[in-house]
Amino acid sequence: MAILPIIIAPDPRLNQPCEPVETVDDNVRRLMDDMLSTMYDAPGLGLAAPQVGVLKRIIVVDVSKNPDNPTPMQLVNPEIVWSSDELFDYEEGCLSLPDHYAPVTRPARVRVRYLDRTGTQCEIEADRLLAVCLQHEMDHLEGVLFVDHISKLKRNVILRKLQKTKKQMSAKAMADA
Repeated sequence: MAILPIIIAPDPRLNQPCEPVETVDDNVRRLMDDMLSTMYDAPGLGLAAPQVGVLKRIIVVDVSKNPDNPTPMQLVNPEIVWSSDELFDYEEGCLSLPDHYAPVTRPARVRVRYLDRTGTQCEIEADRLLAVCLQHEMDHLEGVLFVDHISKLKRNVILRKLQKTKKQMSAKAMADA
């Protein structure tokens, strides 16, 4: 399985809505396996296809935080079919916004319908951390980042810092070439 490059914000590809997957085939399964490898390598709890430059409705998550007993999930065309009125605050981060975190309030529980790696329709009811992770990754499929859920001032500070870091890394790469 390959480690894919993760797109770092700000980048317009992260703000584009994704297209549904027509068929769960070997190419989709290979992409999901590569996404899991990339997520574990980063390391992270979730990864959405647009974060690796693929504008398809695919996410992977694993909130086990246990490398000896992983519980990976691969979801194609996920959709929230129910969410609780109860809310849950969580300090979110993102592999596309490295080293930046902010509290985000989301529904504490959700029910998600999706296709698994065989193309079978499934549903899962998730709460707390798994619910947050699923909602966070599904936001990516709509072109929404976790910083879009915080104040404009905080969002702009984070995105300016990331832009500055990207410019510095680009200048260093050009100097090293």
